[in-house]
Amino acid sequence: MSRIEQHLDGTWTLGGPPGQIRATVPGCVHTDLLAAGKIVDPFLGENEKAVDWVGRANWVYERDIAWDGPRPDRIDLVFDGLDTVADIELDGVVLGSTRNMHRSYRFDITDQLGDGPLPLRVRFTSTYTEAERLQAQLGPRPNAYPEPFNFVRKMACSFGWDWGPTLVTAGIWRNVRLEGWNTARLRSVKPLSTYADGRGHLDLTLDIERTDIERAGVERFDAQRAGVERMDAQRAGAERMDAERAGVERFDAERAGVERFDAERAGVERFDAERAGVERMDAERAGLGDGGLRVLVSLDGRVVFDGAFAETVTLEDERVEPWNPRGYGDANLYDLCVVLLEGDVELDRWERRVGFRTVDIDRDGGAFVFQVNEQPVFVKGVNWIPDDIFPSRMTRERYALRLGQAAAAGVNLVRIWGGGIYESRDFYEVCDELGLMVWQDFLFACACYPEEEPLHSEVVAEARENVVRLAPHPSLVAWNGNNENLWLYGADDWASRPGGDLSWGETYYLKTLPDIVSELDPSRPYMAGSPWSGSWEHEPNSTEHGTFHSWDVWNREDYLNYRESAPRFVAEFGWQAPPAWRTLREAVTDEPMRPDSPGVLHHQKAIDGNGKLARGLAHHFPEPGSTEAWHFLTQLNQVRAVRTGIAHWRSHWPHTGGTILWQLNDLWPVISWAAIDGAGRYKPLYFEMRSLYAERSVTIQPRDGGLVVAVMNDRAHKWTTSVRVERMSSRGVRLCTFETAVDVAPRANVLVPIPSDLTADDGDPSDFLVVRAAAPAVEGTLAEGALAGGASAGGVLAGGASAEGALAGGAPAGGVLAEGALIGGLLAEGAPAGGTPAEQTPAGDAQGRARLLERAENEHVRATPAGDVRANDVRDLWFFQDFHLDDPGLTVTVDVVPDGLDVTVRAAGLARDVLLQPDRIHPAATVDQGFVTLLPGETTTFRVRGTAGLDAALVKAPWVLTDLATVLR
Repeated sequence: MSRIEQHLDGTWTLGGPPGQIRATVPGCVHTDLLAAGKIVDPFLGENEKAVDWVGRANWVYERDIAWDGPRPDRIDLVFDGLDTVADIELDGVVLGSTRNMHRSYRFDITDQLGDGPLPLRVRFTSTYTEAERLQAQLGPRPNAYPEPFNFVRKMACSFGWDWGPTLVTAGIWRNVRLEGWNTARLRSVKPLSTYADGRGHLDLTLDIERTDIERAGVERFDAQRAGVERMDAQRAGAERMDAERAGVERFDAERAGVERFDAERAGVERFDAERAGVERMDAERAGLGDGGLRVLVSLDGRVVFDGAFAETVTLEDERVEPWNPRGYGDANLYDLCVVLLEGDVELDRWERRVGFRTVDIDRDGGAFVFQVNEQPVFVKGVNWIPDDIFPSRMTRERYALRLGQAAAAGVNLVRIWGGGIYESRDFYEVCDELGLMVWQDFLFACACYPEEEPLHSEVVAEARENVVRLAPHPSLVAWNGNNENLWLYGADDWASRPGGDLSWGETYYLKTLPDIVSELDPSRPYMAGSPWSGSWEHEPNSTEHGTFHSWDVWNREDYLNYRESAPRFVAEFGWQAPPAWRTLREAVTDEPMRPDSPGVLHHQKAIDGNGKLARGLAHHFPEPGSTEAWHFLTQLNQVRAVRTGIAHWRSHWPHTGGTILWQLNDLWPVISWAAIDGAGRYKPLYFEMRSLYAERSVTIQPRDGGLVVAVMNDRAHKWTTSVRVERMSSRGVRLCTFETAVDVAPRANVLVPIPSDLTADDGDPSDFLVVRAAAPAVEGTLAEGALAGGASAGGVLAGGASAEGALAGGAPAGGVLAEGALIGGLLAEGAPAGGTPAEQTPAGDAQGRARLLERAENEHVRATPAGDVRANDVRDLWFFQDFHLDDPGLTVTVDVVPDGLDVTVRAAGLARDVLLQPDRIHPAATVDQGFVTLLPGETTTFRVRGTAGLDAALVKAPWVLTDLATVLR
């Protein structure tokens, strides 16, 4: 009989201070209390403070359990995740205790579980109680936040962060079940699949567990084996006696003694026969011989191994194709199945989809360039935090939506940040299918972590389990030891603070974790931390070595200072902005709502966050005259800041190996660095990211006292194009022009100097530069410019003293449309922001991807008429001043279409930073582009979608559609 699972998810009972209520597993105390109406919504107003008591209370989850069906040899109670400090009781008997949210737990209950139901209770002690107990036992340790998250193995951001609330959860947060099995089960299967020399290489490591009955038989064999070893010793003595026998024959008096030796020798021969039997038993124990264990391995239904059980199986296959990251080829996946059998009887089965690829990081001379299948990859990344402060609410559909949005924005790598969780299998499988690379932090962030027991053993067990658990996923390309701890220990002078002279985690990052990765997963590179320069010989956060976190900009400096350096790899950088207007308005109950009103400040968790927003604005704009103007300008400033950084650093490829934006997502409604807010609504930054990460792009950049055009080609084919630079007046008059032909090699950049007569600063400061690069009409299945940069914040950047470049409306989306990825809300069309999409396309469904791709192409043809700025070639704008105040003379027409509105905007003059905010029309409405700059005579169409029956008149309501000049005037 194969392994049988009986799931215990669903309805439980939760007991605690409010009494007993209905609970749902998987879940947590907060979500159960919310469902029962026992607490207020902590996302609204300042309610977070009102539910603080929940994290400091003790709780009990309980239900009855029984085995249903034929009884197997062994029955286990399995928890995939317990959050966090728990005692598990069955019928009053304690099965065990847990202290780690990031591990799974298994308890043998074969003897306890009888014929009838028994009460199962999981008693949760407040995580604060445990953390504070260990803090008192081990001594204080410095950290970046006033909470003891570094004394317990739990999602650190539950304790609050500079973008998150303090909501310390407890509960059965992942699946729970009974497992019944006979003889043996697959305890773990670890496939390391690589690709080299035109073939796939699969190294399988198998670990099995046997039932007590099977183990008892093996122990009996061991006992017999030990007896035979004792007999061997006696036999050796008898052979020595044989050597003396010749002498004994000369002495008749001793003959009788030798005959006794002969009798003993005959006994030893009997022992030899018994020893042969035990050797046969040993063979069976190893899974050999008739009736022993064997393993069947298949790949896409093809049997690639069928033989006696072995702990390691190594295979090669010339018929597989490599897995590639987005933009570098297909993300080929294969169904891997491992079956454990006893004779012909299946005992257990393990199935996953795997991909074959080889990953390395080029670190020569301080470099940091990812290489996949020996191909250097420019990383277009985003940092990922848990998508919900209550991670038990995450579903595969929600992962597919959010990661699909990342892929649609041109992202090719997602970094899972170290203050969160090891995500569920669903997360990594979606990344496998989308071709999104995953950089996985081990879970240490912004603190000193004790290395003493009992925490050390928990860290080792957690790391070993998750390295093996995540090994099947080709998307996982790197392990990282921690977030910022190696850097902040010196940069924040932790050594001088209480506990700073005690253990702080260095051994974890430089010894424990790399040893575990080297042993269990040598197929992936390991970094000690981020940032990290590679050794203590260099300052950890160095621009010249390894990974760099750029936080002086934002915290202390204007974003133009991004251009002061070209780090080898930028693993964190970002700029804050408020969420979508409706997201903020729904979360904040203040009347009137102001940037400094209590509710707004409660949803601003960064130290002096609003002060930094204000100082950032002051470099570029006059002080906002209203909350609405503050909201518009801070979102614009976020876009300009991120554009300045990415465009500059990308122009330095391959010296700069990539950028990872902080951050993609939020886990509640908050003012933060995210591109997608806590309600799932796009900020304008999302669309700008889509432009910045386009496969083919141009940008105007300062170099050596002048300006150059960086022509950037992140495709596998050469880009032959003409580059045309024009200096224009604000009224659209061409003042001078420069044009040249350019060949850009695959995965390369070319810098084209702009003649000084176009860049002279003694002209009218209202002039600006336009650079255009002709794109091929069609390449592959999509036009190069499909759904291109008009979906970006084109033209928003200023220049001169604030010299900034901007990809305007024509920047191509490159490969954004590939594989059915979400295009401007198409996948979520008709769904409320952050909710379940109305049309789900399974990430692994090839037909679904093809249908969505065809739909996206048709939508583009319909939505981008001739003359729309998005129909232009790839382009960028360079302004010599931050803003223009002249009336742009906008003409707006609204067409009602079956699934929403088409809003077409025409500019008579220069219209900088035109923005349509769809949530001001309807809570579920979406739009397909953010800030757009229109040159005189240009048009663009905003496609507003999400629900039928949108009120066209609302387009002309205040702040729905506006532009920078209007806001400043």
